[in-house]
Amino acid sequence: MTFLDAITTSKVILTEGSVIERLNREISMQLDPFILNAGLIYDEYGRAVLGDIYRKYIELGLKYKLPMTVFAPTWRANPERIGHSVYRKHANVNRDCVDFLNNIRCGHANDSQNIFIGGLMACRADAYRPEQALSVREAEAFHRLQAKALAEAPVDFIMAATLPAVSEALGMASALSEFNLPYALSFVIRSDGSILDGTPLHRAVAQIDAATAPRPLFYMVNCVHPSIFQQGIDHELRSSPKLSDRLLGLQANTSAKSPEELDGLSYLDTVEPEEFAQSLLSLHKSFGIKILGGCCGSDNRHIEEIARQIRQQVF
Repeated sequence: MTFLDAITTSKVILTEGSVIERLNREISMQLDPFILNAGLIYDEYGRAVLGDIYRKYIELGLKYKLPMTVFAPTWRANPERIGHSVYRKHANVNRDCVDFLNNIRCGHANDSQNIFIGGLMACRADAYRPEQALSVREAEAFHRLQAKALAEAPVDFIMAATLPAVSEALGMASALSEFNLPYALSFVIRSDGSILDGTPLHRAVAQIDAATAPRPLFYMVNCVHPSIFQQGIDHELRSSPKLSDRLLGLQANTSAKSPEELDGLSYLDTVEPEEFAQSLLSLHKSFGIKILGGCCGSDNRHIEEIARQIRQQVF
């Protein structure tokens, strides 16, 4: 089964929970200030810790017999950041990160066809400051090299995530559309359904779809609580019911605080896994959201509870 097959035919696809935030919160790992968790693959202890997080997420997908997506630790591994980091001597950081994750997948050879690896990209600057976003032309030029590096690695698709502005998202989509590989975009939204630069989500999707060929395979939202997602999508679907055909996934925070409130918060604001999973399954039933996972505040317990409830309520 290809990733496109999974998106087309699967009722629900499980995806990972938090990775970077867990490394900071649970283990107090010293991450590279430029490329974050991508640098861990070059350290024996870092590889072990990072590998343990990924393996446990993958094993939950296998345990509950669900298609599972995991993302290579490349979110901040663009050429500019690599050039500033202590890992600039490594010629193929993105490929090395994908190979690291692919080796974990190969450890489950009998079930590897249900495990999909996404190459992960981010905006150039702060993901919560849309005023720092690149223009369309700047973004297309800036992100093309990382898009190419990921497209040439053994990934099943590429995801540009935690996007705050339509201009940079469109430039990223233009760069990604040059390669023969499925790609998707994931925005941060507010409760009124707008992304952080103020653009209504349905307008952002329509603008990017109209300007790219091939267009993104689908869109997602990440780094917001399910209640914020529900309010925002309720609002957006009143303006554009067709949005439900393009918006397929949510990696949700366990906190209902705004991105600004969560940024630099000194304590973990979260909910219990059962409540979290119930809210995601409700979104699946109401809006057809089929890619379900966690972002800040989530861990193995939250992802397992999502999987358990999927098995009870969907199949």
